[in-house]
Amino acid sequence: MKKEDLLKKLRANTHFTFDMPAKDVEGIVYEDTLKQFKEMSKTVGAHVVEAKPGDDLNAIVHSAYPDAKVIASNVEGIEATLNPDTVESAQDLNGTDVGVIRGEVGVAENGCIWIPQTMKERAVCFISENLVILLNRKNVVNNMHEAYARIQMTDYGYGAFISGPSKTADIEQALVMGAQAACGVTVVLV
Repeated sequence: MKKEDLLKKLRANTHFTFDMPAKDVEGIVYEDTLKQFKEMSKTVGAHVVEAKPGDDLNAIVHSAYPDAKVIASNVEGIEATLNPDTVESAQDLNGTDVGVIRGEVGVAENGCIWIPQTMKERAVCFISENLVILLNRKNVVNNMHEAYARIQMTDYGYGAFISGPSKTADIEQALVMGAQAACGVTVVLV
C-alpha cells in the first residue's frame, strides 16, 4: 500500500477533527543566567575563562594552549597562523591545534553556544584539536526558546550549537573525547 493511499483512507474515515489547544511554551528561567551558563559549561566539559575589559585575548588563548603551533581564526585581533577565509580548501585546516571562533548566543540550560558560520571554511569548528569560543556575556540567555528567537542566519546559511568538547561512548561505555570534533573547548566570556 502506498503512503498516499493510506493517508487517503485515513482522511476518508476521519469524522471529527479538533484543533490543538493554544499553549505558550514557557522555558526555564534562572535567577542568575550567567552563573548557570558557567556551571553548565563546566558540566559538559568546557573550560570557562572570564576576560576583563582590556584583557589580551591572544594571551588568554596562549595561556590555555601554550603548546599550540597552528592557530586558525578569522576573528579580528586574534593572531592566527591560518585564516579559514583564505585557505584553498577545508583540508588545509587539518593539523590545526586551536581554532578561535565567535559564538553568538550562549544557553544557560545546557551550556551550548550558537556558532554561526562567519568564515568560508566552517571545518575550523570541527577539525581543530581544541576550540576557543569567544562569547559576549551579555548574549547568554536562559533557554533554547530564547536562543532560537535571537538566531540570525548569516550569508552562509549555516550554524551549529556547540556544547563542550566532542565526546562519545561506545557499547562498552568507554568515553572517548574528541571523536567527532575538538578534544578541548575553552569558552572566553568577554
